Amino acid sequence: MFTQPNPAHLQSKATRAIASLALRLFAVAAIQIALPSDAAVAHLLAPADLRCANDNEPMAVDAAQPEFSWRLKAASETLHSVSQSAYQVTVYSVDGAVANPQPLWDSGVVHRSTLAGILYAGPAPKEGHRYQWKVRVWDEAGKPSAWSEVAHWTQAPMWTASWIAAHSAEAQENGEPMPVFRKSFVLDKKITRATLYASGLGQDELRINGNKVGGDLLTPGWSDYRKTVYYDSYNVTRLLHDGKNAIGILLGNGMYRVLKTPDRYIKFDASFGIPKCIVQLHVEFADGESTDIKSDGSWKTAPGPITFSSTYGGEDFDSRREQPGWDLPAFADASWQPAVVVEGPGGRLQPELAPPLRMMHSYAPIKVSQPKPGVTVYDLGQNLAGWPAITAVGPAGAVVKLTPGELLAKDGTVSQSSSGAPQWFSLTLRGGELQHWHPRFSYYGFRFVQIETSAPAGAPGEVRIVSLRGEAVHTSSPAVGSFVSSEELLNRIHKLIVRAIENNAVSLFTDCPHREKLGWLEQVHLMANSMLYDFDFSGLFAATARNIADAQVKDGPKLGMVPEIAPQYVVFGSDGGVFDDSPEWGSAAVLAPWYIFQRSGDLQFLAAQLDVMRGYTSYLGTRAKDGIVAYGLGDWYDIGPGEPGFSKLTTAGVTATAIYYQDLRVLEQATELLGKTEESRGYRSKADAIRTAFNRRFFNPLQHRYDKGSQTAQAMPLSVGLVPEGESTAVLQALVDDIRAHNNHVTAGDIGYHYVVDALIGSGRSDVLLDMLERTDTPSYGYQLAQGATALTEAWDANPANSQDHFMLGHAEEWFYRGLGGIDIDDSAQGDKQLIFHPAVMKNLAWVRTEYQSAAGLIQSNWRRESSRTVYDFVVPVNTKAMIELSTAKPGAVTVNGVSTGRSRGVLSAQVSDNAIQMVVGSGRYRVIAARGRDSSNH
Repeated sequence: MFTQPNPAHLQSKATRAIASLALRLFAVAAIQIALPSDAAVAHLLAPADLRCANDNEPMAVDAAQPEFSWRLKAASETLHSVSQSAYQVTVYSVDGAVANPQPLWDSGVVHRSTLAGILYAGPAPKEGHRYQWKVRVWDEAGKPSAWSEVAHWTQAPMWTASWIAAHSAEAQENGEPMPVFRKSFVLDKKITRATLYASGLGQDELRINGNKVGGDLLTPGWSDYRKTVYYDSYNVTRLLHDGKNAIGILLGNGMYRVLKTPDRYIKFDASFGIPKCIVQLHVEFADGESTDIKSDGSWKTAPGPITFSSTYGGEDFDSRREQPGWDLPAFADASWQPAVVVEGPGGRLQPELAPPLRMMHSYAPIKVSQPKPGVTVYDLGQNLAGWPAITAVGPAGAVVKLTPGELLAKDGTVSQSSSGAPQWFSLTLRGGELQHWHPRFSYYGFRFVQIETSAPAGAPGEVRIVSLRGEAVHTSSPAVGSFVSSEELLNRIHKLIVRAIENNAVSLFTDCPHREKLGWLEQVHLMANSMLYDFDFSGLFAATARNIADAQVKDGPKLGMVPEIAPQYVVFGSDGGVFDDSPEWGSAAVLAPWYIFQRSGDLQFLAAQLDVMRGYTSYLGTRAKDGIVAYGLGDWYDIGPGEPGFSKLTTAGVTATAIYYQDLRVLEQATELLGKTEESRGYRSKADAIRTAFNRRFFNPLQHRYDKGSQTAQAMPLSVGLVPEGESTAVLQALVDDIRAHNNHVTAGDIGYHYVVDALIGSGRSDVLLDMLERTDTPSYGYQLAQGATALTEAWDANPANSQDHFMLGHAEEWFYRGLGGIDIDDSAQGDKQLIFHPAVMKNLAWVRTEYQSAAGLIQSNWRRESSRTVYDFVVPVNTKAMIELSTAKPGAVTVNGVSTGRSRGVLSAQVSDNAIQMVVGSGRYRVIAARGRDSSNH
């Protein structure tokens, strides 16, 4: 699935698609030009943010044809309609001779506007070798930019190291300390570069000469270890020196090894094997030679200080077992045992796809209480995913027990009723000195930390906690968006959702950071549009796509089926059943890659997912009866009678069939873009048949209602295009009527709410969404905030029995950007339709400011209401055309940058109607002033 697609195929069969349907979101038509001299003044600065394999300076690229991309910026903010008309990429082989790199490949001048998906087409890169590349571009007038700064990538190594373990038996239990490993070695030449590759299962911490390697945490990423094993790569040149050196590695169990722990919480128990690791250090010298230090039977191992390790149950660290200097060259390891060479878990070693986890936020306590003698509770003020970090001092053998939790019990102690219990972390002190400590390999979702201490009888002194902080550990995927408005409630809801997204973004998207930590797939596609406005999750979605491919059934009667969880560490129910296979979950295999393509324009990525997308959609076809797919969880956690869970207001066949139809339409478009016209027609025919069957089964044309008339049943057909021609207005009104009948409260659940938001945005009914979001009684976001939530809760009513940290109901986030900000992006559309500004000006709001760092550059959409006019500020990135659609009482009087639309630079066309104006503009900054029209809330 992740091998590069055949470039000849893409060039021959997708050329027409690239030209006519605009491969890049922000591409303009390619221009054949006569290039002037380099002395001409260009409208484009040198390309920046150069990426190879979707990463800056990647240290292990395993693609035979690495893919290049870059971002552009105009030479001046006063310029408009600036675009790239051509590019030139040059690649050099470094191979140790950095001062005199040798040219390896030159693309020549390529007359295209694309900024991504450019494939290297030179000699095959050598394993473990380093390369550098640069790019220059030509603007719309044929003027060349300066060359970019040089960027680098290192090709993935050939693995020759061995997997090692402390012993070969599978009998290691959780009561046995986790092993540590070390290797001392001598380097007797001047070092120019050193790269460390390693994978420690389940989790590892790497050390060289007494120092932790890098700032990455909880490495490597979780996977199905029998199919994929990730390794991490580090530049460790500065940690090595001439003479004696040492590598050390600590291991934790992670998701690789979840053992039964009768006294501590686990969600399930399963193991891929005993803890093991593989390490390869490649060192290059000034004389051009190199050497490799590899894990093998010469390494030494001993039981370490981590005496308990569980992703679910916590971690125990006994400082008395830590051997000082164990990771230094001079340490005497004669008493340590030789490591045992063992087989790996079976999966192919591959470089990490997801960005590393790091400590991203730190929270100091806002309150400290003592609800009982000997019990101290710290309130960090924020529900986070991570661990407590403490500084403590006390006698040797004293134990500090830290119990994290999201809520407090009535007596003021920490409660784990919402998050899986019992779980704790513990530190046994070595005595005599201050100790700074946090867990290494286990994290949890919590706001409160309860500390209890105990000391050996007769021990001198007492345990003292000098400090405690909460360290939030999650993906380092860069933030790309911001939203703020004049309405503080909306700003608080935005933060509520963002924190839940962060807390559940690790090396995969989890449902919650404590009780399950599993990759339930429905939120991956349903929340994609929301999350992608906030974070560059392209790497995390690529890792998720690989997890889905690994989990997809490869043979048998369920060929093509994608389970609800990936990696599928556990199957709930003896026969799989409804918690194993539900179309609303499995369709992430089809829909998530499509959403990524719509934001990135990366046709290479889309092509790489195509087989998985086809396979799953074909599987759903085998489950359809008379065109209806009628099984699964349905609209999980909707609000009907009784406790939340299985869909109560909407028939399962509605949600499952609507999503099957959506899958077919996506494949129709994807295959057309990839030049597979006949296949595209086949999907169109199947989708048309499903549409007919769906309306025959579920639509009541007299009442303009679907199924039972729930919010979900009305919204899904509107959103995915199932509604018969001429019925959309009436079906929308039935949806609005139901929302009004519930006093502007939501009844849709995990599946349906995404489509409610999408349908209302697409129909111009932001007024309804604002009314829903302004509610502060149950069920609503406002009610969650009123109950003290600081991250989005699992249930609409913030029930303390449910998780206080889920992101599955965060779909309002899309409305903040696409509705209020009006930033609408769709790379599958053509020409001017790919970027649309249509902000929803609301009478309840004075102003809104949104920005989004897109694949091509910064997009901004800000507006403020004044007494008789609305002032808009838009930024359109280079290489982009945008459609601006505004409501105004006087469309002929609209000004752009201080002049009429007909005189404004950058305005390519304008059309006016009685109450609106529609403009097509090129890149640049635009201040648009329009007389107040009908606000989006005036329905």
